[in-house]
Amino acid sequence: MYYSQSYPADVDIPDIEPDFSAPFFQGFQVVASYILAGAMIVVLIMLIIAGAALAFRGLASDRVRTWAGENIVWIFIAAAVLGAASGLFQWFINFDFGF
Repeated sequence: MYYSQSYPADVDIPDIEPDFSAPFFQGFQVVASYILAGAMIVVLIMLIIAGAALAFRGLASDRVRTWAGENIVWIFIAAAVLGAASGLFQWFINFDFGF
C-alpha cells in the first residue's frame, strides 16, 4: 500500500525556554561546583608535586620521581579535562560556590 500525505511548507515552532526554577536545582549547582573545584585542587596539588619531584632531584625519593615521571602526562590530561568541564559548567550553568 502507498499512502500519500501532504505536509505544510512552513511550520511554526515556538521558542522553547528551559525553566531552571526547580527547588533542588540551586543545590545541585552548588554541589557540582564544590565537586569540580575540589577535584581541580587535588589535580593541581598532584601537578605541583610531580613537577617539583621531576625538576629538583634531591627534593623527592626515587619512588616519587618514578611515579611522577610515569604519571605526569595523565595528570596534565586530567587537569585539561577538569578545566574544560569546569569552564563549560561555568559558561552554561553558572559556577556558584554558594557564598
